Amino acid sequence: QFAGQWLETRSLDAVKPDAVKFPQWNPELRDAMRTETRLFFEAVVRENRPLSDFIDANYTFLNERLARHYGIEGVTGPEFRRVPLATDQRSGVFTQASILTVSSYPTRTSPVLRGKFLLDNVLNAPPPPPPPTVPSLDEEKVGVGQSLRTQMEQHRADPVCASCHSRMDPLGFSLENYDAIGRWRTEDGAFPIDPSGDFPNGRSFS
Repeated sequence: QFAGQWLETRSLDAVKPDAVKFPQWNPELRDAMRTETRLFFEAVVRENRPLSDFIDANYTFLNERLARHYGIEGVTGPEFRRVPLATDQRSGVFTQASILTVSSYPTRTSPVLRGKFLLDNVLNAPPPPPPPTVPSLDEEKVGVGQSLRTQMEQHRADPVCASCHSRMDPLGFSLENYDAIGRWRTEDGAFPIDPSGDFPNGRSFS
């Protein structure tokens, strides 16, 4: 219960990814996502693992359905088992599909939601609520006429918006290689993913 509340995986039951954009989504995949995170959390607690495992553990718990979703070979059958990660595309809990899915919209990723998730649940530095006059993104252009990142940067040009988004967006963009149901990708529609960013203190990452 604590893990489900902290990591918001209890919200998976209410998530409904767009069936046209994400035809892979079904109850079996949803339950596998939730099971991975629960088993991972249990392992950290029962084995008295360091807290850093939540960030950079080189193992997780998969069955065939979820391994196929991640593009990880060699896992067969419906049973979950501990699997070493030999890829730099996954590590710890924050690259697990359950968390990436509950911090996305039904049709696309959201650097804002993911950045807010980390500020709220990991860094204990929740941002204030947005002002009521915040304009919406042009959803028709995302991944087609403009990259999501370009639209977000235009939005952040407003000084009123920039104060909060300068904290949220870099965290969220660092996870943009994962789509709205947690699959690895290198492009957002017609545009290459740029997961680099600058923190408010001036340090940069890629």
